[in-house]
Amino acid sequence: MSEVHDVIAELDAERERIWLTLPEDVRDLGNGIIPRLTGPKKQYFTSLLYAEGEARTLADEILWGFIEVAGQPDTDLATMKKLVTQIIDYKADFFDFVGLPLTCKWIHRYAEGARAAETLEEFALVTGAALSYTNRVHMWIQSVFPWGIATAFPRADAKQTA
Repeated sequence: MSEVHDVIAELDAERERIWLTLPEDVRDLGNGIIPRLTGPKKQYFTSLLYAEGEARTLADEILWGFIEVAGQPDTDLATMKKLVTQIIDYKADFFDFVGLPLTCKWIHRYAEGARAAETLEEFALVTGAALSYTNRVHMWIQSVFPWGIATAFPRADAKQTA
């Protein structure tokens, strides 16, 4: 098997492992346990907020966009790999910063697989595995997010803002 296929298999296995079981790092983040003690004034809400946003944008915008672009005939594989190094490695490290070290590890593993791709098809396949994994992590982050806190910020009536 190739490195790309190994990474796909690993990401798929990890996604299946966490499908019905809350990932340890997301559980800890939801309980305010952050290895790097990130968060101003000894609170973890902002770390949780950033984790939710980063997971959403990684899956819905970046990885999905990579798949779309990889499917276009004029796309250059070398450029896609440079984007992975520039964007994905940073995103992975940011997951560690906000308290998700396991997610960081798996996103870095995706980046390794993407850089090992020899064709745009392989690149799209490994990116699809990363997208599926990241979507699942995002759903878990949403499950521990304290959505009730939003009631402290009611939207103004449109008539009041006119």
